[in-house]
Formats: sequence, C-alpha cells, structure tokens
Amino acid sequence: MVTADRLNSVQEYYFSKKLREVRGLIDQGKPIINMGIGSPDLAPSPQVLETLRDSIIEAGAHQYQSYQGLPQLREAIADFYQQMFGVSVDPSTEILPLMGSKEGIMHISMAFLNEGDEVLLPNPGYPTYASVTNLVGGKAVNYDLKAENGWFPDLEELSKKDLSKVKLMWISYPHMPTGAAATIEQLEALVNFAKANGILLVNDNPYSFVLSRNPTSILSIAGAKDCTLELNSLSKTFNMAGWRVGMVLGSSEHINAVLKVKSNMDSGMFYGIQKGAIAALQSGPEWFEALDKVYTKRRELMFQLVEKLGCTYDKNAVGMFVWCKLPNGALPSEEFIDKVLYDKDIFIAPGTIFGSNGEGYIRFSLCVKEEKIKEAIERF
Repeated sequence: MVTADRLNSVQEYYFSKKLREVRGLIDQGKPIINMGIGSPDLAPSPQVLETLRDSIIEAGAHQYQSYQGLPQLREAIADFYQQMFGVSVDPSTEILPLMGSKEGIMHISMAFLNEGDEVLLPNPGYPTYASVTNLVGGKAVNYDLKAENGWFPDLEELSKKDLSKVKLMWISYPHMPTGAAATIEQLEALVNFAKANGILLVNDNPYSFVLSRNPTSILSIAGAKDCTLELNSLSKTFNMAGWRVGMVLGSSEHINAVLKVKSNMDSGMFYGIQKGAIAALQSGPEWFEALDKVYTKRRELMFQLVEKLGCTYDKNAVGMFVWCKLPNGALPSEEFIDKVLYDKDIFIAPGTIFGSNGEGYIRFSLCVKEEKIKEAIERF
C-alpha cells in the first residue's frame, strides 16, 4: 500500500528517533543521563492526584464527555487567566480545552489554512509548527530569530516582504527553545503587525510559570482577540505532561472554527483528568514558589555544567531549559551532542532541531534531578 503524498513533506519527530537510539544505549548498559527532553520528572500536587482518584467513581465518569469540556473546567481556566494574567475571557464561548496543546496546533491549522496558504514560522522554534503546516498543505515561511535581536522578529524587515498569502503566524513567548521573554511593547507590536496584514497570530504559551518573574499573555494586549489565539498547557506548570491537558483561548468566532475540527477528531477528555485539571488550576501561590525553588537549584547546577563545556548562556532566560551557545571552534551542534552522548553518556538536544538558526547552540533540560546534574558535572 502506497502512503499518502503528505508523508513526503515530514519526517519522524527528532526526539522519537533519537530517544530510540538513546534507549538502545541504555539497553547496552550505558549509564545515560537524559538532558534532552522537557518531560517534567516531578509529580502533580497531592490535591490533583486525590481529585483524580476520587472522581473515577462519580456517576457518569466513564461516559463520553462534552466536546467543549466540563463547564467547571472552562470556568477554572477563565479564573486562572483572570488571576494570573489579568485577562478576561468568556468561559462559554472563548475557551476550548484540548487534549494537550500539541493537538491544538493541528486543529488550528486545519481550521484556518487552505492548501497553499503561507504560514510564518519562527527559526528557531518548535518543529511541530512546520510539520503540521506541511501536513495540511500549507507553505512554511521561516522568519529569523537571532540572539542580537533578543530572539524577537524584525517586524520592520518582515513587513517589506510579500505577505499577501500569509494566513497564520506562530509565535511562542516565553520562547521555546531559547527562553527569551517578550515585553508588553513587543507583544503590542506583534498584534499591530498581525492586524495590519490580516494574519491570525497564535501564541504558544506553556512556559509562563517556570522561572518567570512576570507571566504574560498576549490576550492582555488591547484588541488582541480580534486577530490572536493563545495556546496553553498544564504540562509544564503543573507537572501533568502525560495527562494531555491543554487549552486554546480567543474570540468566540475563532474558537468555534477550531471546535468544528476538534469535534470531529475526538469524543471528549476523560472526566477524571478534567477534574484533576480543575484542581491544578486552583493551586495557590505556594505551588508556584515550590516549583521555582526546585528549578532554580537545578538551573544553578546546570550553569556549572554549561560553563565546563565552555558555552555561554543568558541567565535571565525563563522556562525549563538552558539554551547555550557553543564556544568558537566547536563541532557543529549535532556532532557535538553525539560526541558528548558517546564519550560521556549524556544526551543533550542540538539547536538545529529547532531550525537553521539553532546551529551553534545546544539545549539542556531542567527535568533532571540534582544528583544527576552533579554526576554529569563530574563526568567532565
């Protein structure tokens, strides 16, 4: 059986392939320390786990659920956005829970892109933006992000290009993989750029509550709902990556378009997971303080490892990664991480998996226990 032509436009996800190689080394008895992927190793709060446990015996817990999620979940999301971001959203019409924000990338693309429509993608940026664009028949158009510009697009230069076919623009602030944060003025500039060019702007925002002093939503910008959607997730903030709980927020018109796709793709999120998500969203400030305390200690140790490798980094970056520039004269990123993998049994992500502007960079995940980071330092 011949596969669909669309598969010719994408490759297997880098981490899917590379982690298979890493597992092979582990099977050979190699003491691999995995610093490559941002999968939280910490547990959700006891309240979240208790809520999940108690919910599974409730009446109707194992039936199909609403395509729009429990009303209480949408209300909890709305309350969270109001409290943490100062953003008001209507839980009935402007919020759609997702089975992880990654599926939202596909749903949004299917809802708004026709074949041949162009999509502005950050370079470096999350690889799934490009993969999904290609799968739905869109045309990926990269825009440069560079350290000298604070990993923010040159909107003046971008405005000089022919944008007549551009339908979507993906951004991610705080930025993945670099950890760069955008100011309110920069977010305003992005919204104005999108409005001026008739582009739907989508901000992917799962890292606002990890080592971030000023959590920000692009929906806090006046008039942003007219041209903007925001994706968010419980994966990083509440250590619930495997639960697959995300959300998309925006105008009722945009949310309804995404719902048309989503309602044909699944039959609702499991009741217990939704109840656990509500408990997570109602966490108090002590949860965020404890989370940052853990990641701060890990990051300080990771900085020591990075310095041993002769790399440079931004101490003010946010999120659960450390993005590092390789020293002058170093091997290319992928060769460098392979040498470390096979010489020191440590897996690091190469910057190139996030785009050509990631060459010369590597990325460390903070989802590694302190003792393992100390062990990695000793190996050098």
